Amino acid sequence: MNKIKIKGLDCANCARELEEDLNKIEGVSAVVDFMNMQVSLEADTADAYDNAVYTITHFEEVKIVEDGGEKKSLFKEHLKDIILLIVATVLFVPALVLDLTGTAKTDLAAEIVTYILYGLSYLTVGHPVLINTAKNIAKGKIFDENFLMTVASVGAILLGIFAGDGFVEGVAVMLLYQLGELLQAVAVGSSRNSISTLMNLKSDIATLVADGVQRVVSPEELHAGDTILIKAGEKVPVDCLVIKGESSLDMKSLNGEPLPRDVKAGDEALSGSINLSGVIEAQVLREYKNSAVAKILELVENSTAKKSKPEKFITKFAKYYTPIVCLIAVIVAGLVPTVVCAVNASFGWETYRSWIYNALSFLVISCPCALVISVPLSYFGGIGRCAKFGVLVKGSTCLDELALATVAAFDKTGTLTEGEFEVVSYTDEKALRLAAAAEKFSSHPVAAAFKNFPTDFEIQGAEEIAGKGVKCMLDGELLLVGNGKLLQENGVEYEEKVSLSTVIYVALAGKFSGVVEIDDKVKDGAKEALAELKKSGVTYTEMLTGDRRGRAEVIANGLGLDGFQAELLPDGKLSRAVELKSNGKLIYVGDGINDAPVMTAADCAVSMGKVGSDAAIAASDIVLVSDNLRLLPKGRRIAKGTRKLVIENIVGSLIVKAAIMVLSVALPTFPLIAAVVADVGVMLIAVLNAMRTNLLK
Repeated sequence: MNKIKIKGLDCANCARELEEDLNKIEGVSAVVDFMNMQVSLEADTADAYDNAVYTITHFEEVKIVEDGGEKKSLFKEHLKDIILLIVATVLFVPALVLDLTGTAKTDLAAEIVTYILYGLSYLTVGHPVLINTAKNIAKGKIFDENFLMTVASVGAILLGIFAGDGFVEGVAVMLLYQLGELLQAVAVGSSRNSISTLMNLKSDIATLVADGVQRVVSPEELHAGDTILIKAGEKVPVDCLVIKGESSLDMKSLNGEPLPRDVKAGDEALSGSINLSGVIEAQVLREYKNSAVAKILELVENSTAKKSKPEKFITKFAKYYTPIVCLIAVIVAGLVPTVVCAVNASFGWETYRSWIYNALSFLVISCPCALVISVPLSYFGGIGRCAKFGVLVKGSTCLDELALATVAAFDKTGTLTEGEFEVVSYTDEKALRLAAAAEKFSSHPVAAAFKNFPTDFEIQGAEEIAGKGVKCMLDGELLLVGNGKLLQENGVEYEEKVSLSTVIYVALAGKFSGVVEIDDKVKDGAKEALAELKKSGVTYTEMLTGDRRGRAEVIANGLGLDGFQAELLPDGKLSRAVELKSNGKLIYVGDGINDAPVMTAADCAVSMGKVGSDAAIAASDIVLVSDNLRLLPKGRRIAKGTRKLVIENIVGSLIVKAAIMVLSVALPTFPLIAAVVADVGVMLIAVLNAMRTNLLK
């Protein structure tokens, strides 16, 4: 899939038309991302690719730009449009003065000057619209915004000439329309810029330390196990483990939290965070392509690929809506006055002029820009707002599903719990040190619980017995560390410990030494996150786990879950998820490979970005970058707020436009300029309302 960066596409409806044109080319499959100004293109042959590129570069004012090229301010980007508007206004104002004072009607020279100034003003500001209309008609594309405004403005000019009223209204219509287009482009550009600031998360350089020598490299050149130096003020280039030094990290770009996080040796530092104080030395945990910042950039870049139902509705609506209103305008302009004249048994030019004028007003107000722009802009803003807090949403569909879900299911280990075992109790200090010595040779997840316990015992001949524990020698004596089965098989008598935690028995030289209990700690904030989800409208929450029933029950009750299912295999999780979906749209939150099938079945799948497996992240719709469950209800609040804004824009725009369309036909003297002002006003209000996503939290 080739990703082509473009510029000059400020109209969402035009993006739809460009996408349709590209997909008509044989051997080409394309998606035009209006918000990210990007075309995702697949071509079967080199000729098909060349045809697609030609279509892109010959579509109105669209141009292909180099990715990562110079970024201009909004003022510089629209400088040409601003200059044209200023020049057109400078030409228009004196002509208007001559008109309003009556000088143009009493003085032939003044009248000629007025016509010349109006004409120059119209051509200055309107020539891009006229040129695009001509190009589109030549290609067989008629019904778009350019066509509507060309017909409306030229029609107003002709009516004004025949009525002796001059150019004033036709020129004013084009001026106001282009002003609205400029304001729209600035608003959309502002929203794009708020998203593009996320791209600043990536560090351009990294300081690699090898053999005592420091070397500046790009983050992409780093490999797992490399040692890097991160100085104060620098961004963390890749996910890494601090091995030397202490500092504070600004992580608000990853999780939205304003308070810095203190790190020291043994703590993980996520890429994209900023080192605020001391110099730290760290070991690379994951290559750049698998790091947190790379996931953020990739997901945000591709976030508009999945379109929500409201977006799909608006796309189809705009496709059929404009031809229909054009047909209605023709009926209003031609058929209605003909019927009126027939009823009155007389032909009246004023009757035709009045109804044609109303039809032009009807055309202007019918422009679907407010809907076509504000709906994707709302979703784009919502996705960007979520990303600001470390909630990565893969598309507007996912945002909608998160907002509408009423049932939530959770994996246990790594999702509701830390996924890291720790020692919670032990009967004897020596037994603990013996267990720590033996478990250093184990690859089982429970062995991680002993990594911070020092031991001076020297172990020989360690052998890991699958599903039982470690068997080894200590000073010529047999040391057993594991479950009860291991001790039974080796003839060691022991006292069974009844516990909801994982119990590890220790025996040396055939004698029982003691017990160590380890457990997986519940994540900080998990209980509060679940409570917030319930407040937001989730009616039922459940935990799905392969763990023992007793332990699962304790965790579920402690977290305030409505239910739990224990000792489940992956197919059992999937079956239960399907059952839960019968009660409403399902959110499923997990982190492991075994969660991927369930995530695929869920309406909204959420994965843990830091500890989540690649399979889980690929299958999910939403990724929590920092594995903080408190981000889930925050993301849901933003999703619900975004959907509310979308509905407001759709309903509000349709009601206002419908009312003014009716007035433009019903009132005999409805001003064409009023229709333009109303159209621009509705569009700007919808866009500004869409930009309120930046305030959601």
